[in-house]
Amino acid sequence: MRIAVIGNGNVGSGLSRILGEAGHEVTTIGRNDDLSTAVAKAEVVVVATPCGAIADLAGKADFSGKTVIDVSNPVAEDFSGLQVGHKTSAAEEIASRLSGATVVKAFNTVFAQHYGTGLKVNGQPIQTFVAGDDEAARETVKALAAEIGLEPVDAGPLANARYLEPIGFLNIQFGYVFGHGTGIAPRWQFS
Repeated sequence: MRIAVIGNGNVGSGLSRILGEAGHEVTTIGRNDDLSTAVAKAEVVVVATPCGAIADLAGKADFSGKTVIDVSNPVAEDFSGLQVGHKTSAAEEIASRLSGATVVKAFNTVFAQHYGTGLKVNGQPIQTFVAGDDEAARETVKALAAEIGLEPVDAGPLANARYLEPIGFLNIQFGYVFGHGTGIAPRWQFS
């Protein structure tokens, strides 16, 4: 699969590397790279940028017909809470700006450090929760997640990103504020 990863920070670089190792053709796009050409060639686009950067991206490329994976957590700059929530989500805001794209929320609860350490905690694969309105797009993202070693959990429609983003924020709180470090990950237990 041809995948464009927008953002070459810790998360973007980690996802680019591990998706490439899984056999996908991955292009990582930094701030000064040709966004339009990379998006045009991609089947799937991963947006691994700060939440506020999407407004700038929307006018620089045509995302129509693309499956766009939003990995962001709309955390306030001072880490005091979320910038959006309850009535909308970063993922829904991205969907409203990227006309013609199919947006899926995933990977936002996975610390970047896990991409270099096998994507497991205590021997169990880390879960990623996948939300999107298009079932085929959700299945594509779940398959990508499984290929890189994550355990995908179907989280239903994109509106459920309103709940996944607070889980991402809580994970950040546990990791950094409460001192548990980045070797942690949320996990849902099913009977």
